[in-house]
Amino acid sequence: MLLGEISTLYGGLTGKTKNDFGKGNAKYIPYKNIFSNLAVDKNNLETVAISNHEKQNFLKYGDVLFTGSSESREEAGLSSVVTFNLDEKIYLNSFSFGLRFNDDINLNPEFTKYLFRGNAIRNEIAKSASGVTRYNISKASFRKIQIPIPPLDVQAKIVKILDAFTALTAELTAELTMREKQY
Repeated sequence: MLLGEISTLYGGLTGKTKNDFGKGNAKYIPYKNIFSNLAVDKNNLETVAISNHEKQNFLKYGDVLFTGSSESREEAGLSSVVTFNLDEKIYLNSFSFGLRFNDDINLNPEFTKYLFRGNAIRNEIAKSASGVTRYNISKASFRKIQIPIPPLDVQAKIVKILDAFTALTAELTAELTMREKQY
């Protein structure tokens, strides 16, 4: 299914100055949190000043967040998924954008964190980026990306397998690091 038919895109914070960041009353997801994590790290948020009358987009469980640009085509549009319930409004930095699936679309956020970081979809996202020294995602092209939506039970099986593989990879990486220090 085409992303443009089953979801809406929204932007990050708007109308903010440098002085609004770092000492505010609200939390937001920084660019690096999205860039570095399959799932948003809720312990790695920053603060921004938001007043009650501002119309800013805030995150919801299941939203997929994307870096809007990067220095290479392959790193533009990296994703991170909100896999936890939010008990307060959390916002998105201005250098990123979010994707929210329509209510009738059954996608497990634990599945989408792997889906949008998998090679097939990453290649399609990279094709939607253009630039020379800085690559930006074209929202028009991005909306035309087609994604598979397997049944929920199949999504759960895929998540179980990939979670186990990810844990094993982390364990092996830690072991290798320890052995290199020993050596």
